[in-house]
Amino acid sequence: MKAISGSIGGVVEATCLQPIDVIKTRLQLDRSGAYKGIGHCGTTIARSEGVRALWKGLTPFATHLTLKYTLRMGSNAVFQTAFKDAETGSISNQARLVSGFGAGVLEALMIVTPFEVVKIRLQQQRGLSPELLKYKGPVNCAVMIVREEGLRGLWAGAAPTVMRNGTNQAAMFTAKNAFDVVLWKKHEGDGKVLQPWQSMVSGFLAGTVGPICTGPFDVVKTRLMAQGSSGADAKYKGMFHAIRTIYAEEGLRALWKGLLPRLMRIPPGQAIMWAVADQVIGFYERRHLQNAPL
Repeated sequence: MKAISGSIGGVVEATCLQPIDVIKTRLQLDRSGAYKGIGHCGTTIARSEGVRALWKGLTPFATHLTLKYTLRMGSNAVFQTAFKDAETGSISNQARLVSGFGAGVLEALMIVTPFEVVKIRLQQQRGLSPELLKYKGPVNCAVMIVREEGLRGLWAGAAPTVMRNGTNQAAMFTAKNAFDVVLWKKHEGDGKVLQPWQSMVSGFLAGTVGPICTGPFDVVKTRLMAQGSSGADAKYKGMFHAIRTIYAEEGLRALWKGLLPRLMRIPPGQAIMWAVADQVIGFYERRHLQNAPL
């Protein structure tokens, strides 16, 4: 049920927040200073490429979010079950951190990396005229990447993605539980269903920590995915080389490029996802598990 709740929340989140993700990617790939900020980037894309361009990459993004949240919520529940005290059914904050990190690593390797490679390649293309675009769609993009760069090309930037997602989910699951307890006296498995606005508050707050901590990993991930696996011709040779190169050429602040649009996308995205997921989970708990320890 937790996996199902995550998948439903992912569809809603992707549809609402795709334009912010497009702007974030363009800002992170902008080395010449063509965009002056979030608003300027969005209006420039809409003016020069059409409003539809703000939803570029929606198909892989929505599919990726649905699969990602399904795996994230389901695997985190499995990990937490393994760490729970056999007698009391309780779980420590350290176990929540480890469970969240494990869920983040799994989603990064199995789902996030290949989908984001395709999404970023589509988003970095400028214009909407099909004859001027290298990639004609998500499937064509994936096929061309495999043909030109090999299967490993779909896992470009896997290392920073693992670090980013593992850290994000460790913080998010732990913080979401803490905010539910502190703000609403809601304990997992107690049968209490939060109001959607309460879930949104907890989800929003829980989603703010990760982006700040993992900014450099996200920038490096985007750069590595955008350049592909072109061997000796690649500008960045790996995660640590990319961090050093970006710092040397563009300064420390460049490692947090796109942070503001990430903060505009991830916390609201978590608020939307948890508002949906908590309703689904709460309904199930109320119907079947109200008197059973989880």
